[in-house]
Amino acid sequence: MARPTVYDSELRQRLIETTANLMAEQGPSRVALRDVAAAANTSTTAVYSLFGGKSQLLTAVVDDAFRSFGDSQRAASPGGLAALGKAYRQWALEHPAFYTLMFGSTAAQIPCEPSPDASSNAIQPLYEAVAKALAAAGSEESVPLVAATIWGQVHGLVSLELADVPGTDWAAAYETALRAIERTYPV
Repeated sequence: MARPTVYDSELRQRLIETTANLMAEQGPSRVALRDVAAAANTSTTAVYSLFGGKSQLLTAVVDDAFRSFGDSQRAASPGGLAALGKAYRQWALEHPAFYTLMFGSTAAQIPCEPSPDASSNAIQPLYEAVAKALAAAGSEESVPLVAATIWGQVHGLVSLELADVPGTDWAAAYETALRAIERTYPV
């Protein structure tokens, strides 16, 4: 009797990254499991064995994106708001397909949502840095409101840069925004 094929974590990660790239290129509704398997140089059996089906694969892709982003934010968090901002941009530029799936117009088309832990853990370092900055300033401003304001600013600039909107030095614009955030919320 033949032994069943065992699929490893390397293949699982390759399938997640391949799916993210295909989703960013074609949109989630156009991604078929056979296309994912072919692009990852494996079989659809591997996809079903590792994930169960398309919905579970898409959830794994989105969760992996949020985990990766959250890891980069936690690594940067000792440096405060400016370090978080720099890590945000760096991660987005290194993972444009994931970024688009998490925050772009593609996100609304994905027939799944990230696991609550994956998405909330990703944003937690920003909330903690904002709380620390506000406490140091003796401010009673709302942590969620200030965090959303900062996130909106860095997100907007990164999104414009990734969209390759011409006419602006996006790296310089981003640094200018981070300096303004630091002046407003010094730690």
